[in-house]
Amino acid sequence: MDILSLIGMVLAFTAIVGGAVLKGAGASALWNGAAFVIVIIGTFAAIFVQTPMATFKRALAIVGWVFKPPISDSRALIAQIVEWSSIARKQGLLGLEPAVETQTDPFMKKGLQMLVDGIEPEAMRHMLEIELSTQEHVDQAAAKFFEGMGIYAPTLGIIGAVLGLMAVMKNLADPSKLGPGIAAAFTATVYGIGAANLVFLPMASKLKGIIARRSSDREMAIEGLIAIAQGENPRNIEAKLAGFLH
Repeated sequence: MDILSLIGMVLAFTAIVGGAVLKGAGASALWNGAAFVIVIIGTFAAIFVQTPMATFKRALAIVGWVFKPPISDSRALIAQIVEWSSIARKQGLLGLEPAVETQTDPFMKKGLQMLVDGIEPEAMRHMLEIELSTQEHVDQAAAKFFEGMGIYAPTLGIIGAVLGLMAVMKNLADPSKLGPGIAAAFTATVYGIGAANLVFLPMASKLKGIIARRSSDREMAIEGLIAIAQGENPRNIEAKLAGFLH
């Protein structure tokens, strides 16, 4: 569990509700059905038009990373690669076959299988780098799904405010409706700007950081697997991969 993401969401909710109470508007002023429909549903409508189905499905698959990111332990990965290199030097590349069966990461499993199959190092690097680049592109596009929502939400908030003010203008003859009407109009702006800057854009940034870290780990894994294929000394491999920790 990413405790900072959880704390951030709680603080975001507290900031909006607490601010409304302290300013005298009251928490009830934050709820407006029309504003919700215009801003939130409108934002989803806009992003659905923009997004291919495959990207939408991937976005749903990785949104949980905001609160529970994939385990990333670069030091443990280096130790694992060094262990594999020791096995390969003692037993040959075929000695890594049991490791292939126990590997749960599809990317690492594919790399290990290439080692066992005796694929040439440069061909192996080429194939793994293509897979890494493709996966990173897919994941970054999924992260931009939430970034897009952060871009559209404020604009929909402005549209909601304008529609609300249009309704107010129709009731100028009744002064008792002007205050509540204007307040309701600006609720849409709060929805749009708040959702963008406290939820959607931070989520996109968090996901992009996680994706970049995963790609860095996989780049390190590629270097390690290639070094094993080239028969490098385990200590040299460890020293080479340690550079990724910085």
